[in-house]
Amino acid sequence: MVRSAVLGATLLALTTTPAISAAADDEGWISLFDGATLEGWRVSEHPDSASVQDSVIVLAGPRAHVFYVGDVQNHDFKDFELKLEVLAKPGANSGVYFHTEYQDEGWPSRGYEAQVNNTQSDWRRTGSLYGIEDVKESPVKDDEWWEYHLLVEGKRIVLTVNGQTTVDYTEGEDVKRPEDMKGRLLSSGTIALQCHDPGSEVHYRNIRIKPIVE
Repeated sequence: MVRSAVLGATLLALTTTPAISAAADDEGWISLFDGATLEGWRVSEHPDSASVQDSVIVLAGPRAHVFYVGDVQNHDFKDFELKLEVLAKPGANSGVYFHTEYQDEGWPSRGYEAQVNNTQSDWRRTGSLYGIEDVKESPVKDDEWWEYHLLVEGKRIVLTVNGQTTVDYTEGEDVKRPEDMKGRLLSSGTIALQCHDPGSEVHYRNIRIKPIVE
């Protein structure tokens, strides 16, 4: 009876306690979010702007960026696919940075941003590669979950929203950027989720990456 009780308790713990796993599933996807905590992530500027509620990362409050700093590929991704589910509240602005790096404050200076914005005043809408190839009409609505799929391979970036390709961009050789965008270049780096401002609330869940290995 004691053995059975211990086995039952062990099975219950395994089924109810999520954990970050570096193990890929059958299709090669690796979870970056354990569904319960921000373990493996680091929040800049205003840590209280990021929380986990009902297996969702909720971003709401003063400007902050939630950087992945976990063990998967030592949080340094070059060629990969990234999938995550997003829900934006009305008037919200956010984004998913990639090929970036942690910084204590300010907008991330390295990497590109896949825009999240259905109805906020900035005209660059969801599905934009911010400031590089911008979308003027959002393909999704507020208060609805949708899937963002990012493909980064070589010099190519493809952004897909609910299966609809919004950007297919190839970075040219010797690209010259304006001073305020000089870090918008492909290299390698981590992923970051943006909390834009106190008037923006955006939810993220089911964050998975599949590194592309030659």
